[in-house]
Amino acid sequence: MAPTFFFYLFSVVLVLCAAMVVSSRNPVHSVLFLIGAFFNAAGLFLIAGAEFLAFILVIVYVGAVAVLFLFVVMMLDVDFEQLRSGLQRYLPVGIAVGVLLLAELVSVLVGWHVHPAATAVRFAPAPAGVSNTVALGELVYTKYILLFQAAGLVLLVAMIGAIVLTLRDRRSSRHQRIAVQNARVPGETVELRTMALGGGVPVADILRPRLTQPDAIDDDPLEPTHHGGHHPADAHHAPEGR
Repeated sequence: MAPTFFFYLFSVVLVLCAAMVVSSRNPVHSVLFLIGAFFNAAGLFLIAGAEFLAFILVIVYVGAVAVLFLFVVMMLDVDFEQLRSGLQRYLPVGIAVGVLLLAELVSVLVGWHVHPAATAVRFAPAPAGVSNTVALGELVYTKYILLFQAAGLVLLVAMIGAIVLTLRDRRSSRHQRIAVQNARVPGETVELRTMALGGGVPVADILRPRLTQPDAIDDDPLEPTHHGGHHPADAHHAPEGR
């Protein structure tokens, strides 16, 4: 009786949270409802005997992915009124896509047939004498090892593609040079000043750190630059007019 009650409880709350994810006007609220949906789905996994999947869902999706979504949405300065301004223009396309997806779901449900042996499998989610985690590991890393490795390669290609698309190594950017930093002396970057009590620091009197890093980078910090000159880090040691 208790498993049936909690099954319907988690299921109803999961469906409501999923509906609020796509219907909430505030994206922050949508992420919070998404976290609630993940928790209820984890409860369903516990009832089904898949405790490993339940904890993975909470640790990975709630503890990392959903929280990352939440922080990104909260930190982005998004004008939600501007995003909703073009809703009426794309409403016919959205309705058409929704009707198409609904027709696909209806066709799947109409053609759904339960195998006679499915009821017997439902009561034996794991082999006798083996826990759910061990059974899942043996299945993934033996029978489906090639598909598991293929999924890892797909994720690796996606990660490399994201790095290639977002990485911009501009030649004019200032990069960290350990050798130049180790060669600095305190007098090049620090200046002691005597301030009057309660006088404050005027904005125009604040001195920025002296430039000890090169303005641009080259391929080899120990070689001359490609423009035929010396390394920019040596500019402050060179005499005037060089």
